[in-house]
Amino acid sequence: MSEFSAPNEIRIVRLYDAPVQAVWDAWTDPAQAAQWWGPRGFTITTHSKELRVGGHWRYTMHGPDGTDWPNNTLYHEVEPLRKLVYDHGGSDERPPLFRVTVLFDEHEGKTRMDMTMTVADAETAAQTRTFIKHANGDSTWDRLAEYLGKRLRDEDKFVINRSFEAPQEVVFDMWTQPAHLARWLPPTGLEMSFLHADIRTGGRSLYRMGNDAFTMYGRAHYEQVRRADLLVYTQQFCDEHENIARHPMAPVWPETMRTTVTFHAETPHRTRVTVNWEVAGHATAAELAAFLDHRASMMQGWTGSFDKLETVLTAA
Repeated sequence: MSEFSAPNEIRIVRLYDAPVQAVWDAWTDPAQAAQWWGPRGFTITTHSKELRVGGHWRYTMHGPDGTDWPNNTLYHEVEPLRKLVYDHGGSDERPPLFRVTVLFDEHEGKTRMDMTMTVADAETAAQTRTFIKHANGDSTWDRLAEYLGKRLRDEDKFVINRSFEAPQEVVFDMWTQPAHLARWLPPTGLEMSFLHADIRTGGRSLYRMGNDAFTMYGRAHYEQVRRADLLVYTQQFCDEHENIARHPMAPVWPETMRTTVTFHAETPHRTRVTVNWEVAGHATAAELAAFLDHRASMMQGWTGSFDKLETVLTAA
């Protein structure tokens, strides 16, 4: 049995910077759920909802390709602000995909969401994990973080999480040692090298990224580097002399971005990485719109990098 979950379970833990009432409301109010429920690119239409034991939430998920997915959620347990147990993914024509248990726990104004999806056996769990990954299902919980940030603090940000089967110290090194970072961070098809790098609080780096077709440069300023749980840095495109430039293929992209990376040990050998990406400093309405309109492509880009990081960690 895994330290994190049983063989027939899929477990997801998230920490939201919001009180439990706000997180509970986002889950249970159909109008709020419509703002974030489902993978990126999906929308939902709620037809009816009875939040009680034996009640149903009937809704349709609309995929980005135009496919409609009718859903009929059946609630087995409802403990306000504390617990939900329900069958997920069923409809009048098909049985539910799995039983879901969600626990909400508030600590110092933040909410820990601990969700377990239970299926019949380990083989079904593996198939379900593959299905969720293919559908970008985990982005649902990233969208919830974005929604709560916007609703509670008027924040416009991009959030993505990934858990890696490696100790926290090892994963942190992959983000803070230039030789490691260059192996996995660049998008697929690009190579990355550092011209100089001083990854510490107050330090700076200059890197080159490209392929045979083009080359671009970027610079970073490290605002916080706290081993082994926090990394905060701002980033700008520039030329080889570190003069600020614009994205070579997106001239209205914001000039400065801030990346906040947190590292959390889910077990001694499993680490969850959370990336928050936001505009730093002034941005025009067009620049902010460009950032918000490209969250789906950001997910694809970060997912590709995370896949490479997973490969590097597996080989280590």
